[in-house]
Amino acid sequence: MRKGFLCGVYVLLVIIAFSPSGCGNGETIKIGTIKIGINAPLTGDIPKVGEGTKFAAQMWLEDIQAAGGLEVGGKKYPVELAIEDNESKAESAVKVNTKMITEDEVLVIVGPQASKQAVPAGGIANKYKTPMISPWSTNPDTTKDRPYVFRTPFLDPFQGPVLANFITEEFKFTKSAVLYDVASDYPKGLAEFFKKAWENLHGPGSVVAFESFTTKDADFSSQLTKITNSGAQVLFTPQYYNEVALIVQQAHQLGWKEPIVGSDSWGSAETVQLCGKDCYGLFFSTHYAAAGATGATKEFIDRYKAKFGYVPDDVAALTWDSLRIVQKAIQDTGELTGDLKKDRNRVRDAMGRIEKFKGITGEMTFTEEGDPIKCAVIVRISDAGEFEFYKSVCPTG
Repeated sequence: MRKGFLCGVYVLLVIIAFSPSGCGNGETIKIGTIKIGINAPLTGDIPKVGEGTKFAAQMWLEDIQAAGGLEVGGKKYPVELAIEDNESKAESAVKVNTKMITEDEVLVIVGPQASKQAVPAGGIANKYKTPMISPWSTNPDTTKDRPYVFRTPFLDPFQGPVLANFITEEFKFTKSAVLYDVASDYPKGLAEFFKKAWENLHGPGSVVAFESFTTKDADFSSQLTKITNSGAQVLFTPQYYNEVALIVQQAHQLGWKEPIVGSDSWGSAETVQLCGKDCYGLFFSTHYAAAGATGATKEFIDRYKAKFGYVPDDVAALTWDSLRIVQKAIQDTGELTGDLKKDRNRVRDAMGRIEKFKGITGEMTFTEEGDPIKCAVIVRISDAGEFEFYKSVCPTG
C-alpha cells in the first residue's frame, strides 16, 4: 500500500515539475525546470579537462538565461545544470551518471569526456534510457550498441589512420615507435589503431617499438631508451597533457632528436604550459585550431578568453557544441510532456535526426551509432606556443 502511494506521489511530482504557470508564446514556465547533467573530471589526473567543460557549460547557460530560458514549443523553460565531479575515475563516473539519472532526474547528460570514464558511464545512460553525449571520448565502445549515447568528436578508428597517413606523407618515414598507457581505454585503443594503420602502409614489423606503461607512471626512461635504440624515425604517443610533457622532455634528455607526434588528447591549454619549448614544432591531431580561427569559432574563443583568461582547449569547444546539440534536440521535440521517460526518449530521437549541424568544431551529421561524420585537424605547436592549423583531413566516401 505504501509503495503504491509513493509511486503516485512520484508521478504527481513529475507532472507538477513540468506544469506551466502561464500560457502564450515566449512566456517563461515558472515551475518546470529542464535539468541537464554535466559529468566532468573536476579533480583527479586531468582537472583542466573538467575545468574547460565546466566553463563552456557556464557560458552556454548564461546565453540561455539571457534569453529568458530555453524555448520549446513556444514556451520558455528555465534550465539548471547539475555539474558533478567524476574525479577522473571510471567508478566515479558511473556513480555520477546513476545519481543524476535516478536522483537528480536530469533530462540529458553531457560527459564524461575521457573514454576511460565515458565507456562505463555510457552503459549506465543506455541502461536507464537517458540520452548522453560525450564531448571528447573517441573510443568506439562509448557508443557501440548504445542507442542513447552520442558523441561530438571523431573516432579513433578514423584518427589512427589519419595520423599514420600524415606522418608518412609529411616526413616520408617508414619506421615508427609508440608509447602509450596500457591501463587507459583511450590511449590503448588509439595506439592499436595507429599500429594497424601504420603496418598496413609499411608492412609487418614497421612499428619497431610498441612500448607501454601504467597510469600514474612518471618515469619513462626504460621505454624511451628502447625506443631510442629501436631505429624508429618518429614517436607517436596518444597521452594526456599531464603525461605529454614528461614523455617529451625525458625523450629529449635521452637524446631523442626525431619528431614526436600526438593525438587529440594533446589539445589541452596545459600542454604547452607544462611542456614548454620541448613541444614547439610538434604536431598532433585534434578537433579545432584556436590560432587563426574565424567566425563563430573565433567569437567563442574571444569570449572564453576574456572571461576565463586563457584560450579554450578542444574539450571546451566540443562541450559548447555538445550543449548546442542538446539544445537543438530538446527544441526539436516540439514540446515537453512532463513524463520524464517519454521526454528522454523524444530528446534521444531528435538528437539522432540531427544532420549537418554547424558546430565550432566542424559540421556534424550523426550515424546510427550516434557518432558524428566530421573532419580532423592537424595542428602544429608554434614557436609562440600556439596551436596553429596545419591541415584538415576529412572522411572519404
